[in-house]
Amino acid sequence: MDFLDLINLSLLNYFLLVIIILVASIIRGFNGFGFSATCISGFSFILPAIEIVPIILILEVIISIFMIPYIRNKIDWNFVMIILIGIIVGSPIGLFFLKFLPSEITHFLICLIIIFFSVLLMRGYSNQNINNNFAKILTGFIAGTINGLSLLGGMPVALYLLVINIQPAIIRGSLAALFFLTDTYAFILSYFAGIVDMVTIYRTLPLIILLPIGVYIGDKFFTKAKEKTYRKAVLYFLIVVSFFGIFRIINNF
Repeated sequence: MDFLDLINLSLLNYFLLVIIILVASIIRGFNGFGFSATCISGFSFILPAIEIVPIILILEVIISIFMIPYIRNKIDWNFVMIILIGIIVGSPIGLFFLKFLPSEITHFLICLIIIFFSVLLMRGYSNQNINNNFAKILTGFIAGTINGLSLLGGMPVALYLLVINIQPAIIRGSLAALFFLTDTYAFILSYFAGIVDMVTIYRTLPLIILLPIGVYIGDKFFTKAKEKTYRKAVLYFLIVVSFFGIFRIINNF
C-alpha cells in the first residue's frame, strides 16, 4: 500500500493541499488569524467538511507552537482567558452541528461566514463601549460555536479586537495564543466524537513541515509591510475564494 492509498487522495489533490497550507501559514504568520479560513476555502474543493476539520485542528495547534518565538511578549492573557470561557461552552455546540449537518449545507454556511466576517473586518468599526467582560464572553461563545462548526472562530474574535482598537501586534499575539488553547480543546472533542481517524493523521503529518516556513515568511511581511494594506489583500482573497466555493456548491445541486 503506497502513500496515496493511505491518504485516499490523488497526487494532484494532495499537491493542492500543500499549496493551500503554505499560503494559509503565511497569512497566519502575518496577522495571527486566517489559517483556518484560508484552508477551508481551498479544502472545500477537495474534501467534505467532516474531513477538513480534524486536519486543520491538528495543524492549527502545531502552527501556534511555531508562532511562539514571534508573539510571546505580545499576548493579552487576561483577554485570552475571558474569551476562552465562552469558547469552551460554544465549541461542543458547533461540533454537534458539524457531525449531523449535510456536508453541502456546511460548506455553504462556511463560505457565507467567511464573506460576512471579512466584510465586517474591512469596515474597521470602532466601539469602546463593548470592551467589557460580558461582551468578551459572548464573543467567545459565538467564536466557539463557529469554531466547532467550521474552524472560523478566529474571525469574530479578530473583529472584536479591531472594533475595540487593540494594537495589531497584540491582536496577532492574543489570537495565536487563543487558537492554541481552543483548537487543542476542539481536537480533543473531535477525537471523542469519532471525527479523527488514521487517514486524517496520514494526510496531516507531511504538511507539518510547511508551517514554520509559512510563519517565517508571514512574520517578515508583518515587520516590513503596511499592515492595513496587507490585511485588506488577505480579506479580499478570502472573499473571492468563498464566492468560488458558493458557486461550486450551487453548481452541484
